[in-house]
Amino acid sequence: MIARFLGRLRPRRQAPEPPELQGPVSAELLRQVRRIEIKTRHLVAESFAGAYHAVFKGQGMSFEEVRPYLPGDEVRSIDWNVTARTGEPHVKRFIEERELTVMLLVDLSGSLDFGSRGRFKQALAAELAAVLAFAATSNQDRVGLLAFSDRIECIIPPRRGRRHVLRIVRDLLALRPAGKGTDLALALDTLRHLLHRRAVVFLISDFQGAARPALISRALRAATRRHDLIAVQLSDPLDQQLPPSGLLWLEDAESGERRLVDTGDAAWRTAQAAQAEAQAAADTQALREAAIDRLTTRTDQDYAPALTAFFHRRALRLRRGR
Repeated sequence: MIARFLGRLRPRRQAPEPPELQGPVSAELLRQVRRIEIKTRHLVAESFAGAYHAVFKGQGMSFEEVRPYLPGDEVRSIDWNVTARTGEPHVKRFIEERELTVMLLVDLSGSLDFGSRGRFKQALAAELAAVLAFAATSNQDRVGLLAFSDRIECIIPPRRGRRHVLRIVRDLLALRPAGKGTDLALALDTLRHLLHRRAVVFLISDFQGAARPALISRALRAATRRHDLIAVQLSDPLDQQLPPSGLLWLEDAESGERRLVDTGDAAWRTAQAAQAEAQAAADTQALREAAIDRLTTRTDQDYAPALTAFFHRRALRLRRGR
């Protein structure tokens, strides 16, 4: 919550501001995309491709062929019609319908243009989106993007392939959001009208500035009835508590509201910590009620261990039949 009020204090990006997507692509933007591709494709190849395949299954089984029975085949797979016609036992062979649609719902609101250590939240969101997209495309799944703030900023329909993933990464880095606020309910409602078949959906957001909790809870529950929805939460050390630095002007990154606060005042610090804790509890409750898995990442930490642990927990649950 605090990060929304650090507009005039937060460090500016070292790289130039990203260009409009309609204009020429800068060399610096291409370098950023290339750096992310090299890092994330390595992680996918080394760690995540197999885990992704194990955790996110296809839509079912499809018939492939009938072949002669071999010792060890399941008796239940015998095709009795072919067996009777040929006089030799035959079995039906099925394969998993592997193809999935993966949709990345990425928050581009004003609060993501912040990072006190390591990287900005928006850069972390782009890297996570790249890892998940490369994992999907390495398994021949389709992947698309819906970027949002308090409005829908960009929609890229699901497709396969490396070039398509690089376009998603480029657009996430280069896009200048028209909105500053956050409307999760709008993003989820748009998704419901956009995808009519079940998909794996990664909602990447810091979940700050989202108003009307009851409406959001309803939208989350509606989305999970149709899709496998996973919340990927972005956080920064200053989201919870500012250091005691005396009087500071803070500006809300989403609404533009400014206020002068005494960060050394014990009462203010206690109230701020309580507000942050209440917001975290509300987020947890909304996700739990909708039965949504959550993966938490931080700007000052490597996201790979958190992603690995998430895949491990989900694989264990699948093996237990939950």
